[in-house]
This record gives sequence, structure tokens and C-alpha cells, in this order.
Amino acid sequence: MSAVARSLFGRRARLRWIHLILGGALAMPYVLVGSVVVGPVTGSSDVFGSLPLQLGSFAVGLPLAAVTSLFPLTRPLESAAVRWLCGVDTDRLALGPARTRGEKGRTAAWFTLHLGFGGIIAGMSLALPPFAATLIVLPVLSGLLGSRLGLPEVFDHAWALALAPVAGVLSLVALAGCAAGCGALLARWAPLLLGPTPRERLAAAEARAADLAVRNRLARELHDSVGHALSAVTLQASAARRVLDSDPEFVREALAAIEDTTRRTVGELDAVLGVLREGDAPGTAPAPTLAADLDGLLRRTRAGGQRVSATVDADPEALPPLLSREGYRIVQEGLSNALKHAGEGAAVDVLIAVADGELEITVENPVTGPAPSRTGGGHGLRGIADRARLLGGTATAGPAAAPRPGSTSSAGPTATPPAASTATAGPTATPPPGSTATAGPTPAQTWRLHARLPMKGPA
Repeated sequence: MSAVARSLFGRRARLRWIHLILGGALAMPYVLVGSVVVGPVTGSSDVFGSLPLQLGSFAVGLPLAAVTSLFPLTRPLESAAVRWLCGVDTDRLALGPARTRGEKGRTAAWFTLHLGFGGIIAGMSLALPPFAATLIVLPVLSGLLGSRLGLPEVFDHAWALALAPVAGVLSLVALAGCAAGCGALLARWAPLLLGPTPRERLAAAEARAADLAVRNRLARELHDSVGHALSAVTLQASAARRVLDSDPEFVREALAAIEDTTRRTVGELDAVLGVLREGDAPGTAPAPTLAADLDGLLRRTRAGGQRVSATVDADPEALPPLLSREGYRIVQEGLSNALKHAGEGAAVDVLIAVADGELEITVENPVTGPAPSRTGGGHGLRGIADRARLLGGTATAGPAAAPRPGSTSSAGPTATPPAASTATAGPTATPPPGSTATAGPTPAQTWRLHARLPMKGPA
């Protein structure tokens, strides 16, 4: 019983009733225009005094409503009303104007149905409540006044007066039922008539994919720039604290490196966040590249006590701008992993070379013992894999059997490999041949990050 009451008088039913009343209000101008046509045709001077003539005016006005529904704003406005009043999900409705002939035809059909049902329910809502109220109070008024108040002779009978309140209540329930039924029909038909076409669904999916790509790119940029800066600053501050009294010169260098790192990171952060400022100009700080910023990156990393050996067998100035920018981020993330997981004083080798039409970037450091686990790790390696994949290249990360010939990573303090150092490092960041996904590196092994990026971009 409560379910029936909710379906007739619940919040959803009331909102749909309002939607129908709005349709009736929109239908009134068309009914007036129809009465101008029906009156002269029928020779009647009082169209609204006759129910058949009113219905005729209503029937003439509906085709006019269908024609006016071809205006571009009709579908967006109707979709908004259906979304808020009929409870239809937004993704099942088209929010843009109708453009094709089929879309316009469906919009016209919807508008006609909305005004048609709305006009009927609005008329019933105006006429039935006063009639029902009269029937409900009729026995009381008839007893007090001693007359049937000009009502039909049937109300002279006692049984008619007794049943009058029941008939009044039933008429109100019937009105609620008609409104609920019409509202439910319109809510069911709305996705068919106002819903997006396959073309619109495809456009929406492409827009969502583009938005997701932008968000992922922003996440990578923030992770690489801010994450590296925080790791470097932490290591530099820690090293400066330990030699604060014994080596003031090193402390000054570390503080200068911290200042330079934070200043550059603020500029990079402004450039990244500029993409998020809708309607504003993007940040003015240029994105770092291998050509302009590699030396500074190495200098700031060494200032924290990290022993970095870099070999550049390529001309950074000759690299394409996109390749140079992404290559810088890969080197930055490789050094950041070494800072976070290898610790102060670890030897890190960086090799940047061009071979067979590809830019090769290798970052490696020695490891001993199994790789420690870290909750939530591996985001940087996934970012590297994503950058390489978007450029049509590949990226691998994992333990190597031996250091690269000529590298210095076999000397000096040993470094612990970063977390997620196996096949879980990312979708395409897989260990090189010979390594496994479950066992940690053995003594005298080297942790290696290797990326190959085509000079001409993806095919």
C-alpha cells in the first residue's frame, strides 16, 4: 500500500506532475492560436465555452508546437527539464541542440508529447480539485443549507449524498494516477527521443578520453617535477645537517642547491597548473629539456652528495623538442628513484646516446640484496613507461646481471633498487631478459632503467 502511495504522491511523482503542468503552460499559446482558427471555421464566438471546441483548438495547436520545436534550444531545455523533474540520468540524454533530420524529428515528437500530455493533465488539475472538494463537503453543506445547491436531482437521494465524498476522493486519486502514469511514460520515452545518437556518444567518449589523457599527463608532470624536487631537497638538507659544524662550505652549496631546486620546481609547477586554469593563460615557465636543463639537473643532484657520472653521446640541441622534453623527464625520474632508494653517496651512471635512429637513455646503480617492497610504489616507472609508449618507444626497468661496460656503478656505496622493481613497475616497464618477476637481484648486480625513444616519434 505504501508503494502505491509513493508512486502516486511521492517526491518523484510530484516532480513529474510539475513537469506536466509546465507542458500544459507551454501549450496555452498554441491553444489560443488554435482557437483563432477553430472559431471562424465553426462559426462559434465562444470557443472556450465548449469542451469539443477546446479540444479542437488543442489539436490544431499541437502541430504548431511541433514546428516551433525545431529551434536549436528546444532539445537542451527539454533535456534539462527531464533530468531535473523526471529523474532521467544525464548520460541518457543529449544536452546539445538537434542537428540532423532524425534528431530534429525525435525532438519534435517529444515536444508534442510533452505539451499534449501536459495540456490534458494541466486541464484536469484545474477542473477536478474544485469538483472533488465540492463533492466531499456536499453532505455537510446540504444538511446545513437544506437544499441541493442547484446540483442534479440525483443528489436528492440520501445514498447519493453519502457516496459524494467517496466519489470526490476517488476523482483526486484518479487525477494523481493519470499524472503519475503520464509522467512515467514521458520518463520512459525521454531517452529514446532526447537521448544521444551513436555519433554523439562517440564524440562524448572521445572528449572523455582526451580529458583523461590530459589528467594523466598532468599527473606524470607533477610526479616527475615535484617528486624529484622533494627527494633532492630532502637528501640535500639531510647531508647539510650532518656536516653543519664541520663543513660550512658544503652546507652553503647544499642550501644554494635547495634554493635553485625549489625555484625551478615552482616555475614548472606554474606551467603544469596553467593547463588547469580554464580560461586563463598557461604558465610562462618553459618545460625543461635535455638541451637546456640537463647540466643543472645533474649539478643539483650532485649537491646532495649523490655521485652521478653522466655520458652524453648525442647532441641535445639536435633533438626534437618533444623528445628532448620527455627525455629530460625520464632522466629526472631515474635520478629521483636513485635518490629515494639508493641513499646518499650512491654511484649513479647516466648514459644518453643516439643509435639506430633512437635516443637511448640508461640510468643504473649497483644493488645488493633483495628489493624492498613499498606500498603504493612504482608510479614513476609507470610514468616512464607511459612516456616511452606515447613516443612509440619502450622502457624496461629491473636488475641487470652486470653493470654497463665503462660505468662506475660497480664502485662506491651500494644502492637499494627502487620499489616495484619487477614486472609490477608498470604496463610496459618490464625487466630485461634474464630477470624474474618475483626474485630480487643477487649480489653484484646492477639496477638498470633503459628507455629507447625513436627520433621521429611514433608511427
